[in-house]
Amino acid sequence: MDSQGGPYLNKNALCSALGAARLCQLAMGCAVIAMVTHSAGYSGSHGVFCMAAWCCCFAVSVLVFFLDATRLYSCLPISWDNLTVTCAACATLMYVTASVVYPLFFVRSECPYAGCDVRDFRIAVTVCSILGTVAYGAEVALCRARPGHIVVGYMATAPGLLKVVQGFVACVIFGALANRSEYSRYTATIYCVVVYAFCFVLTALVVIMTVCKRTKAVRCLPFDRFVVVCTLLEVLLYLSASVVWPVFCFDTKYGSPSRPSSCPQGKCPWDSKVVVAAFSCVNFGLYLADLVYSQKIRFVSSHRPSNSRV
Repeated sequence: MDSQGGPYLNKNALCSALGAARLCQLAMGCAVIAMVTHSAGYSGSHGVFCMAAWCCCFAVSVLVFFLDATRLYSCLPISWDNLTVTCAACATLMYVTASVVYPLFFVRSECPYAGCDVRDFRIAVTVCSILGTVAYGAEVALCRARPGHIVVGYMATAPGLLKVVQGFVACVIFGALANRSEYSRYTATIYCVVVYAFCFVLTALVVIMTVCKRTKAVRCLPFDRFVVVCTLLEVLLYLSASVVWPVFCFDTKYGSPSRPSSCPQGKCPWDSKVVVAAFSCVNFGLYLADLVYSQKIRFVSSHRPSNSRV
């Protein structure tokens, strides 16, 4: 018992829907890592990514569960609600990606040279990874702000969750740029890379400021207006990049509108250019939705001052 007469441990960390979701995350993460290291195996850059994603999410989940159960998070100079929903959203995206990439590259209908046990373990890994995705998604759903309820943190709102998705999509773009995208051939494509990097840094800055409770006025702007201004700037920049990149990569004057027949599978610059173009449009849509939702939430909060966003 502590000095206030309450228990040392937080029983809600176990006896609640949120606690059950986190325990499921730990169970599925442990099962996936154990099966992969025991027999399922992994290799190449795709396997390393999947294993790194599972291990990173498991380590963060263990830390979050421990700090929540012991209430030690109160000693940290952070917004706990914002941090946990951000971690859960990131883990959901990483698990979704790993749940698609791992079976795509490692699961086959026929048995590999190592025997059918390896195939069965890989199928089990995929199933547990999907269940882990559901568990992390459930935490996001449980923490997400709903109309008519008090908002406990900006990252629990639709714009906050969109910030996480925007950062994840930007990482996909960076990965494609690093994979023989030939972005340095033209000044215009270099401009697009600068846009992607600048918007990613700006988005990460907003998330870090929110998690670290640095949400007071920025210079002469309130934090909510600062976020809207940043989002509008990102929308305009991504709009320009979504137009410039395809022109300088697929127009006959600068590149090829169709995939070259001589291009090797998995090592073709054209494929990377397509990925960058597609996800540029995706992120433009995400930033546009973020701008719309930010305006909506700002309007509601201005009429209900007691329901603070952050």
